[in-house]
Amino acid sequence: MTQYPMTAKGAEMLREELQHLKSVKRPQIIKSIAEAREHGDLKENAEYHAAREQQSFCEGRIQDIEGKLSNIQIIDVTKMTNNGKVIFGATVTILNLNNDEEITYKIVGEDEADIKNNLISYGSPIARGLIGKSIDDIVNIQTPKGSIEFEISAVEYI
Repeated sequence: MTQYPMTAKGAEMLREELQHLKSVKRPQIIKSIAEAREHGDLKENAEYHAAREQQSFCEGRIQDIEGKLSNIQIIDVTKMTNNGKVIFGATVTILNLNNDEEITYKIVGEDEADIKNNLISYGSPIARGLIGKSIDDIVNIQTPKGSIEFEISAVEYI
C-alpha cells in the first residue's frame, strides 16, 4: 500500500475539499441532471451530457481523495527539533549563487504543491536536491535552464 506523505495543513485542505464535493457539488450536479432530464430526449440533450460528465469527474475526485486520505502519512515538522537539516515539511531559504537571488520554498506533498505560493513537491528536482542537506551547504540542482548552484541559507520547521 502506497503511503502519501502530507503536511497537517495539506491533509486538512483535502478533507475540506472532500466535504465540499460531497455536501455542495454533488447535490448541485444531481439537481442539474434532474433539470436536464425534464427537457426531454436525452440523446440530444447537451445539458444532460454535460451534467453527467461533471458527475463522473466529481465522483472520481471523491474516490481519489478518499483513497489518499486513507493512506496518508501526516508529517508535522513543528513538533520536531530543528537540527538545520532539510526534510519533508521544512521551509528552506536558498540563495542562487549565479544571480544572488534568494527564494524560500516549503517542501510539501504532491497534492499540496503550488509553485505560485512557493510550495514545492518533495518529488520535484529542487526538493530532491535539497532534502538531506543542511544550512550553509552548497547544492547543484539540475533545472530546465541547466545546472544551478544554490546555498542553503535557512531551514525552518514551521
